Amino acid sequence: MANIGLYMELKDGVFKKSNRELLSLARKGGHDVQAVIFCSDVQPYLEELKGIQAVIQVTGADLSYQPDRFARTLASVIETFQLDVFCGIYSAQGKDLFPRLAAKVKAGLVSDCLAVDLGARTAVKPVYSGKLLAEYQIEGERALFTVRPNVIPIDPPAGSAPEIKTAAMDNGETQSRITEVIKGASQKVDLTEAEIIVSGGRAMKAKENFAVLEDLAKVLNAGVGASRAAVDSGFASSDMQVGQTGKVVNPKLYIACGISGAIQHFVGMKTSKVIVAVNKDPEAPIFKKADYGIVGDLFTVVPLLKEEVKRTLA
Repeated sequence: MANIGLYMELKDGVFKKSNRELLSLARKGGHDVQAVIFCSDVQPYLEELKGIQAVIQVTGADLSYQPDRFARTLASVIETFQLDVFCGIYSAQGKDLFPRLAAKVKAGLVSDCLAVDLGARTAVKPVYSGKLLAEYQIEGERALFTVRPNVIPIDPPAGSAPEIKTAAMDNGETQSRITEVIKGASQKVDLTEAEIIVSGGRAMKAKENFAVLEDLAKVLNAGVGASRAAVDSGFASSDMQVGQTGKVVNPKLYIACGISGAIQHFVGMKTSKVIVAVNKDPEAPIFKKADYGIVGDLFTVVPLLKEEVKRTLA
């Protein structure tokens, strides 16, 4: 039976939805599971952490994310608590943190996993721009994985509250330091965790026109994304970009409006459960990849779609 460690990521003190996926994955295997969380007060998160053996609370004067300090602290936690397998979210922070951590604990790392068997230390992930799926197995003393959001069904927490253990933040010298985080004003929903995303392409024609998509997104409680062409044209901010050089998303529903369907964009959203395309060009490549397609002007179709959704929800 493996000794599993999970890195619980917080965003402005909020417990991320993807953490629940990791917990659901770990609880099913009958393993000894310990979650690691950087916080001054662990009590607000204990309800979410029911059913695992322990939570390791990392405390310190400054708990803001700093790559060097977090990597050293987690390396120490892995050694101290003898964690064989360590998992996190394939998020912006996970992509930055886990390669550093793998180097420090001399462990293999498989990132962006669509499926993980913690006991066998195997994982499935997309390769060659998502054209194929490859299965990896990590041998050695320790194994690290990061899991793509929205791929693991979430089970409600059940069982007893975990034992609380503590660890101290490593406050040694750092080679780099994050001094400021500038948040995009338009980003209301984290695209990497969103269950529904409405995205616009070059056909949006202007930044102001994204209001059409935002109106639909409000009704659906969805995130608003954009193609690289829309971002490069100045219609959308870079934090909205979905694609190979933007964010990789995995929602239950992806609505692509005025997006041609170039491979660069498709790689970032191809694992969406359902893809709906709206484009006035019937030959647009996106229609070959979509589950449902609407041929028409997005400025006519999207408002009609919004009203129909409102009626359905009512």
